[in-house]
Amino acid sequence: MGDCFEPIARSTRENQQRHLWAIGLEPRNENATLKHGRAPGPCRCCFALSVAMTAVDKPSIAPTAAAMQTDPLPRDWDAIVIGSGIGGLVTATQLAAKGAKVLVLERYLIPGGSAGYFEREGYRFDVGASMIFGFGQQGTTNLLTRALAAVGQTIETIPDPVQIHYHLPNQLEVKVHRDYEQFLQELGDRFPHERQGIRQFYDECWTIFNCLNAMELLSLEELRYLMRVFFQNPLACLGLVKYLPQNVGAIARRYISDPELLKFIDIECYCWSVVPADLTPAINAGMVFSDRHYGGINYPKGGVGQIAQKLVDGLETHGGRIQYKARVTQIVTEGGRAVGVKLASGELLRAKRVISNATRWDTFGQLLDRDQPLDEDRWQERYQKSPSFLSVHMGVRADALPAGTDCHHILVKDWEQMEAAYGTVFVSIPTLLDPDLAPPDHHILHVFTPCWISDWLNLSPEDYQAQKEQKAQELCDRLAPIVPQLDAAIDYIEIGTPRTHRRFLGRVDGSYGPIPRRKLPGLLTMPFNRTAVKNLYCVGDSTFPGQGLNAVAFSGFACAHRVAADLGLV
Repeated sequence: MGDCFEPIARSTRENQQRHLWAIGLEPRNENATLKHGRAPGPCRCCFALSVAMTAVDKPSIAPTAAAMQTDPLPRDWDAIVIGSGIGGLVTATQLAAKGAKVLVLERYLIPGGSAGYFEREGYRFDVGASMIFGFGQQGTTNLLTRALAAVGQTIETIPDPVQIHYHLPNQLEVKVHRDYEQFLQELGDRFPHERQGIRQFYDECWTIFNCLNAMELLSLEELRYLMRVFFQNPLACLGLVKYLPQNVGAIARRYISDPELLKFIDIECYCWSVVPADLTPAINAGMVFSDRHYGGINYPKGGVGQIAQKLVDGLETHGGRIQYKARVTQIVTEGGRAVGVKLASGELLRAKRVISNATRWDTFGQLLDRDQPLDEDRWQERYQKSPSFLSVHMGVRADALPAGTDCHHILVKDWEQMEAAYGTVFVSIPTLLDPDLAPPDHHILHVFTPCWISDWLNLSPEDYQAQKEQKAQELCDRLAPIVPQLDAAIDYIEIGTPRTHRRFLGRVDGSYGPIPRRKLPGLLTMPFNRTAVKNLYCVGDSTFPGQGLNAVAFSGFACAHRVAADLGLV
């Protein structure tokens, strides 16, 4: 899967009274960049156009040494992984650490997928979210720490004292502090009549988390593992069985009755599951709502892209290989079994096991060389593609941020519009944690909001560009509670749409994973890693336990364990 944005033109640091907007024509060009100076007159965050159509030969990223390899690939492997998202890389590194001969095929120039990065004008931007779980130093749920350690890698991280600063309707302002009691105190001060219910709800989430954190998290499809963890931790296993079919909404209503507080629980779920509490599995909420206080939110020094880069380093030191600019066009089957893949170059590579880090829609609808299995038809009756995002990456002057600004924010103006396209705005300012990501005296603002690709189709290049400018302007206007003088402080801006995400991440409709079509029994209907096609596995957000960096790492551990067992390596 690809991973970062590529504008057709790049601006230079020119007179600050000029605006330079670099745009691209469809279908090749998906992004626009603006070097934003401040001209005289009343333009607010005006996206005045000065078109530059000079093409760039390559994106502003630094390919790894492996990307430059020119020696031919061996034809036969133990496992081929399609895509280098975090789920795919965790699978690959875990298998390599067990002695498997592993190849990762990445269609773009760098690894990571939505956990990748791109560089512009001295800024290093995260492609996706900057709120990272899984870097704790204790327990078993610190999956990113464990994945790196398995291949001899570490990453320096920076703790974030506040997970999210919410800016919600009716002037509801709440910070989710790393300190659990401080968070409960702040939320309870806003809803004093629900103070007991608040504690009971979040304490029950801790019960779920403690069950997860008591056992090694591997494949639930592997019988020997299940028997071992049950005999080691029978109460924890029984606890997870109890919560597996439950959703968050029902648990919250056992303790909470205030409608506004229940809406707060909805946005607590929506910010990572893209669905409200009634559709969010309780297991996932137990992990998120507790680990932010247990292991904490920790930002990797050098940006989120360092996670994938370090995993690739570990893969290669353990004998695995990653090939960039290697787009898989077909999963090849013989006698009903997956036996390899075909590349866009026409090259055929064979493997004992094929693992797809693509979405299930891409895997079975685009890559598989046979009709989609009935199991997938049934799965798609239950799940639909989540929305994509409109993303605005900005560089701004540091003096624009008020003292004490937090790193992560969520803004909702109207509860009724929370789930609507453009209704919820997410903001990350990672340079508050790692200033080296931006030029001196500047910060990065990554602003994004869910939307559907249908809003961006069948537009002329001119209409597409105008719509990008309009939507970006609207997002900037909504940031006044965080950055009151934003328009005067913008140094650089780049806009990505669902079409951008589709092109560079290689994901159908730019979607970030599946969401339930209706209320389902928790995680019971979420598929594991094995598929109906023998020797073909899926990994990532289309598999148990779903979306999120730590969740797809869990999927990677589980998939590698299942494949290793099938190969006789464990």
